[in-house]
Amino acid sequence: MDSTNRPFRSLLYIPGSKTRALEKAQTLATDGIIFDLEDAVAVDMKAEARTFVANALRDLDYGNRALMVRVNGFETEWALDDLAEILDTGPDAILLPKVYGAADIERLADMLDAHPKCAQTKIWAMMETPLAMLNARDIAAAPRMAGMVLGSNDVIKDLGAKTDPARTALATSMGFCLLAARAYGLICIDGVYNAFRDVKGLQLELDQGRMLGFDGKSLLHPDQLAPANAAYRPSDADIDLAKRQMAAFEEAEAAGKGIAVLDGQIVENLHIVSARALLAKADAIAASQT
Repeated sequence: MDSTNRPFRSLLYIPGSKTRALEKAQTLATDGIIFDLEDAVAVDMKAEARTFVANALRDLDYGNRALMVRVNGFETEWALDDLAEILDTGPDAILLPKVYGAADIERLADMLDAHPKCAQTKIWAMMETPLAMLNARDIAAAPRMAGMVLGSNDVIKDLGAKTDPARTALATSMGFCLLAARAYGLICIDGVYNAFRDVKGLQLELDQGRMLGFDGKSLLHPDQLAPANAAYRPSDADIDLAKRQMAAFEEAEAAGKGIAVLDGQIVENLHIVSARALLAKADAIAASQT
């Protein structure tokens, strides 16, 4: 999974035990899929679910969507069996839950290093514990890391906090995740919004996540895809500004100047780096046709 300029506006959880959902996901307008063997799967379906997901990865066509499997955590009795079966498919990425520190990532990385089909497999971390937040920097720097997903519900539970529309209790955790991800060039995905029929509430979290700097949002239901894709899509105004910034800067450079002025504001090289990234993301989204 090459994250360079790839859009991650929407990452949809698909229960590994639901074969119909696994098949339907081939047609959904999601940038990425999290095949879930953990929270979404009942205990008596764990073995069947991992086989269903392994078969889906081998046999079904998910196009250019980002694909990852959330296995059960190392503290459970299912983790090693999950990995034994899933790694044989040479997955794009493993999403590891209940990460507490870099040692958890290193343990998984060692297993991937030893598996001949996993040379390109990346690791994503569920950031869902207070200790993970305190160790975010070390986790981000660990081998094979490609992204972080905020586990909002577990963080709130462990904090003993209450929720509000502004997600006040999560502010520190979101900040730690974003800082660590940006420091090490990782993708950072916002947590789920549980009330999937509450369109206004979802939009509030999408707007907040986009403002803070998240790359996209993890989702529980297909009905949440369109709002998430729209919220994290560069607007026409953003694209127009980026193009004009680049043109103004190129003109200034040609005149031997290090900065440009556009619409009464300074345009420096740092703005051009952001403009190029935005336009590359817009092109990738257009190519995905979602």
